[in-house]
Amino acid sequence: MGAPVPISRRSFNERLLETLGLPQAEREQLLELARSEGAAFARGLVSRGFITAEGVRLAYEELCGIPAFRRDPDAESPAPADPLPLSFLRAKLLVPVSVADGTLTVAMADPLDSDAREAVAKVTGRRIEVVAGTEEEIREAIEKGFGEAGSSMERLVEQVGDDAPEVAGDERVEQLIGVASEAPIIRLVNFLMARAIERGASDIHFEPYEKALRVRYRIDGILEDVESPPRRLQTAILSRIKIMARLNIAESRLPQDGRVRLRIAGKEIDLRVSTIPTLYGESVVIRILDQATVPLDMGTLGFFPDTLSTFRPMVASPYGMILVTGPTGSGKTTTLYAALREITSPGRKIITIEDPVEYQIRGVIQIQVKPQIGLTFASGLRTIVRQDPDVILVGEIRDRETAEIAIHSALTGHMVLSTLHTNDAPGAVTRLLEMGVEEYLLPSVLIGVLAQRLVRTICEGCAAQRELSPALREDVLREVGFVPEGNLRIGRGCDACGGTGFRGRSGIFELLPVTDGIKELILARADAGALQAKAAAEGMRPLREDGWEKVRRGITTIEEVLRVTRAV
Repeated sequence: MGAPVPISRRSFNERLLETLGLPQAEREQLLELARSEGAAFARGLVSRGFITAEGVRLAYEELCGIPAFRRDPDAESPAPADPLPLSFLRAKLLVPVSVADGTLTVAMADPLDSDAREAVAKVTGRRIEVVAGTEEEIREAIEKGFGEAGSSMERLVEQVGDDAPEVAGDERVEQLIGVASEAPIIRLVNFLMARAIERGASDIHFEPYEKALRVRYRIDGILEDVESPPRRLQTAILSRIKIMARLNIAESRLPQDGRVRLRIAGKEIDLRVSTIPTLYGESVVIRILDQATVPLDMGTLGFFPDTLSTFRPMVASPYGMILVTGPTGSGKTTTLYAALREITSPGRKIITIEDPVEYQIRGVIQIQVKPQIGLTFASGLRTIVRQDPDVILVGEIRDRETAEIAIHSALTGHMVLSTLHTNDAPGAVTRLLEMGVEEYLLPSVLIGVLAQRLVRTICEGCAAQRELSPALREDVLREVGFVPEGNLRIGRGCDACGGTGFRGRSGIFELLPVTDGIKELILARADAGALQAKAAAEGMRPLREDGWEKVRRGITTIEEVLRVTRAV
């Protein structure tokens, strides 16, 4: 493999900022973004309008000495890419350009991606030289040279023809319904959904822009661009989705929400559809709820044995309150569902109130909140208590009223499970106190707080040992003060993982048992820092340390742990 690029990503981002001539205050704000966004920072500067894609390519040339990729539109074919899966080329945005004297020249949208370079070198067995290209050029080169395998989209688009309306006015609703109900559009929408489910996506994003309709799948928590239909089919495609979700096809000025239940590949799939008007049409997001892919067993969520052996008895308590915290998308609901699954029995009545009810659990009564008719978390919870439940799950504590009713429910002999949006476990206590909950109530009911995040796990089909580069070692030392040692691995990218090197996700956890020492601090209204220090002294493993243990065991990567714990 060729000599490594003699500049770290952090240095490149900082030097790139220096070339923009921005005011000091704005530059400092962007420097903070550069530290958190890493590889995505240069792309973010383009989307924010600070620099063009061509400007970034020239920066790679001037700051790193990486030659620019100039695609020849008349070239008959690029270098062969037989060992490299098409999914890998698309995921990593790289394309083989030429082969000479045993050296393979590869054009990359992110030429500082050393892992991708190493993967290409290992798979092809050649020395690698890199040239820098823009995302658009790389995508065009991939599709022109190797896109035959993805021609299903092209065939479906050809079947639609050129007469699909681009803009819908109220007077064209009937025409719009007709076009959205035609077989080619139905097949195209079904293809996009089936492909997302096949790849294990949790969401499908349809994003309208001035000259393109962008389609992205969220896979293992990360959005990935996929082959998209042409802009002229935008209205027909989105209208088809609205018809499926029983939404008002004539309404494009207000947000709408709906749901669809489909049977795909022998499985019942629930789809939640959300639309919102934008400058260039409606943006649509489809949430895929596939119960078959949800691990409703606490033993498969990623708990280490010591944490699980402490958490299970908490969940089995006859009364009290357990909180699960973390940002949106951190797996809180899945953990609570798994806990309910474990304690469900004929002798217990369990009622939940959620927004939304994501998955149906056998033996559990589930309620969907409907604020428009007055059914909120607080009002629903007040009624639930009169239904003589043993266990109550409250989807989220958002306000003082809900918090107080939940706490009083726990005080009167119910087991209450709920979630809060806080960064760590001790923060849940201070958040409740900030809501106005009296400090003398919490020690009486709170059993424990579990904070969690989700990290992508390394694909076992392409996992390999890794040696940390000096630049990464320096970055990790600067960020956390030490470099994790152990069975450090990385995914090289293969067909099974779509070239990403990751397949599936696992939780990392921070469990705070409310011991006598913690109760004393709560009564004294101690801050989160004091609670954290006391819990750590009593043996609590912090969230990030739980992540480092997964790195040491080869389950995930350093970059993943840093990505999901930077706010902690």
